[in-house]
Amino acid sequence: MLYAEITGWGKCLPPATLTNDDLSTFVETSDEWITSRTGIKSRRISHVNTAHLASVAAQRAMAAAGISAEEVDLIVIATSCPDTIVPNTASMVQKMIGAPNAAAVDMTAACTGFLYALQSATAQVRVGAIKKAIVIGAERMSWFINWSRRETAVLFGDGAGAVVIEASEEKLGLVNAKLGCDTEARDVLEIRGFGTDMDRYENAPTALDVHFIGKDIFRRAVKGMGTAAQNVLQQAELEVTDINLLVPHQANLRIIAALQKQFELSDDQVMVNIDKYGNTSAATVPIALCEALENGRIKPGDNIMTAAFGAGLTWGAGYIKWGQRVTPLATSDAALPASEATAKELLSVAIKHCLNQEV
Repeated sequence: MLYAEITGWGKCLPPATLTNDDLSTFVETSDEWITSRTGIKSRRISHVNTAHLASVAAQRAMAAAGISAEEVDLIVIATSCPDTIVPNTASMVQKMIGAPNAAAVDMTAACTGFLYALQSATAQVRVGAIKKAIVIGAERMSWFINWSRRETAVLFGDGAGAVVIEASEEKLGLVNAKLGCDTEARDVLEIRGFGTDMDRYENAPTALDVHFIGKDIFRRAVKGMGTAAQNVLQQAELEVTDINLLVPHQANLRIIAALQKQFELSDDQVMVNIDKYGNTSAATVPIALCEALENGRIKPGDNIMTAAFGAGLTWGAGYIKWGQRVTPLATSDAALPASEATAKELLSVAIKHCLNQEV
């Protein structure tokens, strides 16, 4: 029987940082208000498009795995922020990293997208259809934000994370997963002003705008991720005490804390980096996984649980059995083009537009 071991990993975070204090200069908020409600202190703002973020993360993951672009059979990018709908963003990533033999596909499942993409690619490896794949979560959420709306302006950031998976006869990689969707709450989180469904609005939005009902999302997120994680533990025939590290979606520190309490995990057993990057949607899990490895929080043979939820409301959890290698085989010199612009400078036009329009 084949499995799909994670052999490489890489992340890409744009250099411009938007702090809570920066936000308070144009949104009625404060560092204390944001931190106490979300756990977020800052977030990154990208000066490049989603494909570029994804490509750098992918090249770093390939270097960590010690593989060439020509060996890649499949590229799956999970994103809610595609550069273009036709052609798909994954095809641009394929071109930028020089992987001529790879199939390329986008996957949209909002913040749960990386888990959906990882399960899909893993399934193809396990049936023998492919041998090597790159799975990416990449988002440029700042593109969709209405900067006059405090409840959403404080939450999101930009970034990308990627993993390489390879066929293995050892029981490694994403071994078990449970995915689902809570459609009763489909409308509590959506990006308006985008797609062919705009005609349902009496007054169609003049700009992209994230619509968000936090209380509903909190309750359903904790339930969805908790139920999925319990299901995965049962599939894997594991107890909570067998889990070495939880790598959850970084949406809100209160949600992470509720999940941690539900499973009675210590702080050392939960990966948290929302304070630095905010919610990068489908990119949060792979970015957090990369940082856990960089910080020595994943050891050879560890049992890792990951859980996420997103618009739809999609939800899911997965059990990852880590292999013996926790350091990259090589590093890549792939990098974003230099930019000296501050986050506020990058957002200046969008901020002006949002603050001048009726909301």
